[in-house]
Amino acid sequence: MKFAKRVSETQNAGLNDLYTAPDPQQISFAGGYPDPAMFPQAELQAAMDHAMANPAAFQYADSWGYRPLRDQLATMMQADGIETSGEHIMITQGAQQGIDLTARLMIDPGDGLVVEAPTYLGAMAAFNQYEPNYYEVPMEDDGMDLVALKKILMTHSVKMIYTVPDFQNPTGTVMSLEKRGALVRLANQFDVLILEDGPYRFLRYEGTSLPPVKSFDTQGRVVFLGSMSKILSPSLRLGWLIAEPEIMAGIEALKGAADVESSALIQRGVTEYLAHVDFPAHLTQLQDTYRDKRDVMLDALQKFLPADYSVTEPNGGFFLWLQGPTGLDMTQLQRDVLLPAHVSVVPGRNLAPSHTTQNGARLTYAAPAISDIEPGVRRLAAALSHAAARVQVK
Repeated sequence: MKFAKRVSETQNAGLNDLYTAPDPQQISFAGGYPDPAMFPQAELQAAMDHAMANPAAFQYADSWGYRPLRDQLATMMQADGIETSGEHIMITQGAQQGIDLTARLMIDPGDGLVVEAPTYLGAMAAFNQYEPNYYEVPMEDDGMDLVALKKILMTHSVKMIYTVPDFQNPTGTVMSLEKRGALVRLANQFDVLILEDGPYRFLRYEGTSLPPVKSFDTQGRVVFLGSMSKILSPSLRLGWLIAEPEIMAGIEALKGAADVESSALIQRGVTEYLAHVDFPAHLTQLQDTYRDKRDVMLDALQKFLPADYSVTEPNGGFFLWLQGPTGLDMTQLQRDVLLPAHVSVVPGRNLAPSHTTQNGARLTYAAPAISDIEPGVRRLAAALSHAAARVQVK
């Protein structure tokens, strides 16, 4: 039996880097999971119980999503700088479905697609199915290199730009205010759609929140994706997509063909939760918890990391970026040194289409217990210190 080509394209994306074999001794800095202690289980249970009392929660519903929830999300987005309404929001199966639907809408085989390098592994797994021509834009301290982007747009045909401007996955960097406006102007100039992935926008731990790229949109060419996975619970599989009517019409048709609708029961339960719980207070608790975890990881890395390694210092989100010496193969290091030392990261090789980001790795401080972070960093640092003897560094 011969499977479609898209199956192998997805299998080869490297998603297995996020998950390692079960090991009770392992401390994982790999998977971008939220801290399970932060799930508001009792409040969600009460909200779901209330939703289940209504028989309508068990019936087919609107493919766009439950309108009261869309209105609640519109209010959140308006407060965050996006002028929108419930009629311009669609509920998705997490932001991941929004990535897939937008790529399916825009990308035919051979079409140009710009991504940050490095970028989110799951996005590339979705994009690979549609066989784009990738163009990589290097990351700078304040977001993607727009000089490099403009050169690409001037010399190649590009349909879409994918960006995670807030606490980027995997580097943790934030796109500057100036670059956000400039990115939209470039998209207008070269007739390109921007896919703005914003799962970490509400997880800023210090500093001033910057407006979404979508807030600079003057021609309806920015699609914004939000998600409850990092701020409420991943198992809800609840995300949302904001776009202009022309784009939404295509997305609606594709979503209907894919899954008909997102779960009405889950949407009604989340609506009840948002209506009766102090959600801003919940977000503050998340921010405080993850700030503490980030600080523990950064302190430990400062103490124990070998001198020829560096890390980013994010002001929010889940991740920081570990950079090793030139010539280091972090994938080989993970296999031969880190996993035997019972610690894991996400090697950078599969975090860019060209697979050339060999000497970097993504670390998360969100999922591990705070008591495991320093011991895990000690293991990581010890393994890195002994890497030269076991891994060939060119």
